[in-house]
Amino acid sequence: MLHDITCRYFAKAGRINTGKVMEAVSQRAKQLGIGTVLVATCSGKTAMEAVNCLGPDIAIIAVTHYTGFVRPDYQELEDDMRRELESQGVRILTCQHAFGGVGRGIRRKLETYQIDEIMAYTLRMFGQGTKVAVELALMAADAGLVRTDEDVISIGGTVQGADAALLVRPANSADIFNLKVKEIICKPAVF
Repeated sequence: MLHDITCRYFAKAGRINTGKVMEAVSQRAKQLGIGTVLVATCSGKTAMEAVNCLGPDIAIIAVTHYTGFVRPDYQELEDDMRRELESQGVRILTCQHAFGGVGRGIRRKLETYQIDEIMAYTLRMFGQGTKVAVELALMAADAGLVRTDEDVISIGGTVQGADAALLVRPANSADIFNLKVKEIICKPAVF
């Protein structure tokens, strides 16, 4: 049975909303009995905020930028933070972005956009954090870290921190149109 569900809208995008996102996710996860939360993180700070807010009953999967995102052979998530997150039970996924892999390489070399980046730009109409949250669900499913027959909450952000959270039924990238955004828990209204 469906009930009236409130979506929180933030006055601006960015890390200023991280605490409120975690609060909304914690509340909604408890209401729905969601056991897994995906969270985008570069430095590990946002993932650590999820650990501190969500508690031990929710499995957290931290999804980082791929190694080489900033520059060749560089990983933004430092080893000490990676170890700290793992000691807290966080699983960490570092892999190519679902909407920016080979297609991004083709754009850079041949100056033409591919479908994956066009899809990313389309999702950005709802905000960068919303695009990221969808992308995480694809990446985690491809890595076998989430099931495609169970809902998760996926948290994304704009540049740093978190500003969007979605209730999602994940799908593998090859089956992208099977992914379902079931609820927008929160997102910026202005971005």
